[in-house]
Amino acid sequence: MNGRGNAAGSAAAGGLRVLAVDDVAPALDELRRLLVGSPDVADVVTAGDALTALRLIQAGPLDAVFLDISMPGMDGMELAALLARMTDPPVVVFVTAYEEHAASAYRIGAVDYLLKPVSAERLAAALGRVRRFAATGRDAVTGGGAAPPPVDALAAVPVELGGRTRYVRRDDVRFVEAQGDYVRLHTPGGAHLVRIPLSRLEEHWAHAGFSRVHRSYLLAVHAVRELRSDLSGGLLAHTDVGDVPVSRRHARDLREHLLEAATRGAFDGGRGTGPGR
Repeated sequence: MNGRGNAAGSAAAGGLRVLAVDDVAPALDELRRLLVGSPDVADVVTAGDALTALRLIQAGPLDAVFLDISMPGMDGMELAALLARMTDPPVVVFVTAYEEHAASAYRIGAVDYLLKPVSAERLAAALGRVRRFAATGRDAVTGGGAAPPPVDALAAVPVELGGRTRYVRRDDVRFVEAQGDYVRLHTPGGAHLVRIPLSRLEEHWAHAGFSRVHRSYLLAVHAVRELRSDLSGGLLAHTDVGDVPVSRRHARDLREHLLEAATRGAFDGGRGTGPGR
């Protein structure tokens, strides 16, 4: 089977040809709708189970498979493990509601791991990784073999605590505070210390709605409930887990990001009550 090898030429010449796999029909329809709406995608085929997906992959060519994990019969992890043994498989992107499989997904060789519900912005970032893979091969994306991408690129960040690894959803992070060579991720469930430079998180999380507001702080724009002044006349962004100082040089950018987020409805669905004026 020569799935990605044949598809790479078509990906370079035009849009990607992708397969969406999910056993839940509404979820599959929504994923297909998002993929069809992307300018990076030329064609979308769908499958409601892993065996049907495998037959479509073998028929090829396909650039990528957007794959659910929890399915009856053969699950997504088992299908991805089969694909990893093929000579030239399509790229695998997992789309799931469960964050705890992220480490296993990257060990298998997935290039991205999307948590439901998937936003158009997050999907675009995943498709960018797929395009880079299709154009230049696995080494350009993963650095050779099936090595995972850096944790700052993930939708769920692994945090070591008491000998156990816990995954903190990026969507749960309200703001990030620099502490030397580490950052502290502030979430409603508590604060979590991770060894990542703040500048790298700023680069990789910008597409997910995070904005630099201070030399020591990165803020999730959707989490801002209001802007207020502190005792010295400085600006604070209020979130449900604490206040974040906003430097004078970043204040205008933050207000523009808040206005843009409000226009897009990013404060709906419980992701904050909207910025105060």
